[in-house]
Amino acid sequence: MAGKEKKGKKPKKNKPTSKKYSKYKIEGDKITLNAKFCPRCGPGIFLMQSNGRKYCGKCHYSEFEGKEPVKKEA
Repeated sequence: MAGKEKKGKKPKKNKPTSKKYSKYKIEGDKITLNAKFCPRCGPGIFLMQSNGRKYCGKCHYSEFEGKEPVKKEA
């Protein structure tokens, strides 16, 4: 039985902190929002900002900067 290690509790892994607090800015008594919410998912789900586009990781909605949204005519 040589070479076997002791079994027991695994060491605790710390979870990364939420980044939601980095989306807001506090100026005096006012709180302003720096990011944009997803129009499909609603408030609470932020759009990720990347090079020239905004993307929702939950519903895969994306917006491209510099382009207007295409409206379908019926």
